[in-house]
Amino acid sequence: MCDKCSESLQDKIAPSRRSAMLLGGSALGLAFAGAGFAKETKTPPKPQNVLSPDGALKRLMEGNARYVDGVSRRHDFKHEREALVGGQNPFAAVLSCADSRIAPEYAFDTGRGDLFVCRVAGNFAGDETVASLEYAVAVLGAPLILVLGHDSCGAVDATLKALKDGKQPPGHIPSLVDAIAPAAKAAMQQGGEVLDKAIRQNVIDNVAKLKSAAPILNAAVEQGKLKVVGGIYRLTTGTVDLIAQG
Repeated sequence: MCDKCSESLQDKIAPSRRSAMLLGGSALGLAFAGAGFAKETKTPPKPQNVLSPDGALKRLMEGNARYVDGVSRRHDFKHEREALVGGQNPFAAVLSCADSRIAPEYAFDTGRGDLFVCRVAGNFAGDETVASLEYAVAVLGAPLILVLGHDSCGAVDATLKALKDGKQPPGHIPSLVDAIAPAAKAAMQQGGEVLDKAIRQNVIDNVAKLKSAAPILNAAVEQGKLKVVGGIYRLTTGTVDLIAQG
């Protein structure tokens, strides 16, 4: 390519880059602009989901209260499905354990397009999960992330047993153990109800990890656009007890 053609091409590209910077207005927009992502500017399919971080948390917990009381709302899935064909704007993202007894959409009495849910045994934030949550925040505009653990978590219990016995579990399960081990070791040093303490510490650790995840999530937190909290789901009642709200 000749120098003149190269300069012409740069002139064409430069304005679009400047426009992206003006439209982005934050590290979130810049980060995803470079990766080919763009936040939708059209009217969101669910305008009621455009909330502040505190408003999103309030709505989440109000839904959990209805679920616990057995008065969950009837959701019109047919029309919600039609409305969401062209896009999504969830009001919260949830990192939940994959345990079949935990269903965030039910636990918070939500409909389609309300929650962006990532699930993995032990509810820890691996690289792929962090990337998914970055997408939820930077592109979909989710103002809240909840890390949701639960009591009697089998993944945490298996990690504690593996550490005590000094034996690696079979298959790919060691990858779960490695991720949960820091929280399990901290709980073992404290003694007492080790499983409960490890479950709680695992939630706290992953809340901290997500809040500090650079360059996207930490920037959103610093700008007040994102809140990251933790919770423990109680199997006996369905209640979610919030922790790590700082």
